Amino acid sequence: YWDAPEPILQPLTTIEQRDAILTFTAEGTPTASAWPRADVIIGNPPFLGGNRIRSELGDSYVNHLFACYRSRIPASADFVCYWFEQARAQLVNGNVKRVGLLATNSIRGGANREVLKRIKQDGDIFMAWADRPWLLEGAAVRVSMVGFDDGSEQERVLDGQQVQAINADLTGDVDILRATQLPENSGLSFIGSMKGGAFDIDAETAQQMIAAPNQSGVSNRDVVRPWVNGLDITRRPRNMWIIDFGVDMPESEAQQYELPYAHVLERVKLARQGNRMKRRETYWWLHGDLVSRMRKALAPLSRFIVTPTLSKHRLFVWIQHPTVPDHQLVAIAREDDYFFGVLHSRIHEVWALRMGTSLEDRPRYTPTTCFETFPFPYPPGQEPPDDPHVAAIGAAAAALDAWREAWLNPPDLPPKELAKRTLTNLYNARPDDLVALHAALDAAVAAAYGWEWPLSDDEILTRL
Repeated sequence: YWDAPEPILQPLTTIEQRDAILTFTAEGTPTASAWPRADVIIGNPPFLGGNRIRSELGDSYVNHLFACYRSRIPASADFVCYWFEQARAQLVNGNVKRVGLLATNSIRGGANREVLKRIKQDGDIFMAWADRPWLLEGAAVRVSMVGFDDGSEQERVLDGQQVQAINADLTGDVDILRATQLPENSGLSFIGSMKGGAFDIDAETAQQMIAAPNQSGVSNRDVVRPWVNGLDITRRPRNMWIIDFGVDMPESEAQQYELPYAHVLERVKLARQGNRMKRRETYWWLHGDLVSRMRKALAPLSRFIVTPTLSKHRLFVWIQHPTVPDHQLVAIAREDDYFFGVLHSRIHEVWALRMGTSLEDRPRYTPTTCFETFPFPYPPGQEPPDDPHVAAIGAAAAALDAWREAWLNPPDLPPKELAKRTLTNLYNARPDDLVALHAALDAAVAAAYGWEWPLSDDEILTRL
């Protein structure tokens, strides 16, 4: 038998139980925690989405955390990014040789990606698995595994294959991360309205409110509007409505709309009391986020374009003004078929997939990363009049939209079958007619760039 020592497990004096990312000086100043020297750092840091950090850890801790890392990590980044940054600092200071960390696959995009950019500035990523299945507390998630060092390692392995380089978005081909927001694209795309309370109502309630008179003589139609969110786009329209008192209506004026005001008074005011955002508590009859720039941009339009922030397929659809888009949608302030066509082309889809982030297997679309960085064939608002390419794209886009509308809402279809007619189901099946319509649109958009068609995704990104 093996002559085992007693006790078998010797004292582990190097293991410490303390906060790994934040500590305080004797004077109470927040500072980054010190890590000991090591040959290798390997870890599975805790995951907490950027929008949940404050609710889980508390205002005081988060305020100190943001103050400490302000110049290094965006406030909207996920919690795991602080471990990546701490490990990067260890590399820079010569306190470690290699690092291997696990994160959700959202590390590849948005604010999270900034920490990988910093790692590549000071060292390099030599190994990564960009998107792998994982179980977290019994739930299936998608993760990224990232290995990085000071740049000494010469081989690069991405998803088990040797590559020349690994980009900060954990791809190994064209690096488009130097793309910046284009001034000509600003003021056109917006995250929709976050209502911040029970302002939404069903169609029956909406019609009752619209029909009801007010002693002041105002019409409730002024403040009762159609409302859409992501489910209305990816599934069937739900015919929901919302009470909307605009961006600056005083309470005294809102009271003139008797039934809408009474609804909000009963269902929103109490819920807003004690809200951490003082404006929401004070102006409880107004939506949580006023999105005044979006409202101003959409006001002169008869229709506008929306796309879900998260969806399996990158879908763009028309919405009639004055419908209120929810924050699960990105609204684009254009009403012409040409612009709709460019957005729904494979060229823009490839760009958005690479520039955006994802949640599990659903790509995320954001105005700043996906839209404002995209080089359109012509700068928005400067499309040449009577240009044949603009006309061709518009015609192809209108044909696609008309065909989809006919497929979604055929006459005399039984309700049970009609319920299955969704854009998600359509794009899952991709029937030949849909494929042909998109091919015609893609060719028209490519021609506006002066390109032949078809092109591979890598060729599209290289040319853009």
